Amino acid sequence: MSSKTLLYILKRIGLAILTIWVVITVTFFVMRAVPGGPFLSEKAISESAMKALEAKYGLDKPLLVQYGTYLKDIVTRLDFGPSIKQRGRMVMDIIGDGMKTSVKLGLIAAFFALTIGLVLGSIAALRRNKIIDKSIMVVTTAFVSMPSFIMGSLLLVIFAIKLAVLPANGSTTAGLILPVTTLALYPMAYITRLTRSSMLDVLGQDYIRTARAKGVSGPQIVFGHALKNAIIPVITYFGPMLAYIVTGSLVVEQIFAVPGIGRAFVNSITGRDYTLIMGTTIVLATLIVVMNLISDILYKVVDPRITLE
Repeated sequence: MSSKTLLYILKRIGLAILTIWVVITVTFFVMRAVPGGPFLSEKAISESAMKALEAKYGLDKPLLVQYGTYLKDIVTRLDFGPSIKQRGRMVMDIIGDGMKTSVKLGLIAAFFALTIGLVLGSIAALRRNKIIDKSIMVVTTAFVSMPSFIMGSLLLVIFAIKLAVLPANGSTTAGLILPVTTLALYPMAYITRLTRSSMLDVLGQDYIRTARAKGVSGPQIVFGHALKNAIIPVITYFGPMLAYIVTGSLVVEQIFAVPGIGRAFVNSITGRDYTLIMGTTIVLATLIVVMNLISDILYKVVDPRITLE
């Protein structure tokens, strides 16, 4: 690894850490500025009980002291404190339980989106302006244009209610089919269009024409030469896409009752569970930052000709 590449990686890591710190800081002070409080409910609470609860969760201390303690706990112990509404449970435990399902859901959806997208995009590029190319473009345009909550609701009505071939509850293994499909359709369609565009550009390059003139077979040209270079824009998108699938599953998990991080996040908002809201926001934002960092570094691995600055 050259010194220039190492310097670039260290710089990107430093920017990622700075971004995460900004997210933590903004999240903390925004939540503290929200009108009301986490202990407000329909049932009246006495002033002494309110003060006791604030003392228990450290909310009676000066704001900067609370921020310093919160930041120290995150950096040293990855501790977001206890949940205010789910008594006896730590925020990190709740996030960990939800992430087990959400990450599994996201990885499966990302795998299918990437695999099918690359295949369909390559086919569309190789059959440019043919019926199959136009058909793929029409279908993918429809999937890109349709929000996930509409797609999820549509799949739920068709396969779970009308046909009754798949369960509507995402808490079972079979029940994950519909949420995985919902999460995979948009990125699959986007990757298809991205691959087609990139592949058409690569297939017009001089080295591809030279390979054809030398009698290199079509599959070898596609998979040995063209796809390797055409996949670079896909890598640009894949890292953020993976984070988007996990973080963007908030609505989908609600629709299919999937016990993931998205469902826990929505419930924390409706229940005014401030510590869980902050912890979930920071974890999901960190995931996006890390995936962008990995995506940037992978540029050099896939194509050594790329100059990092």
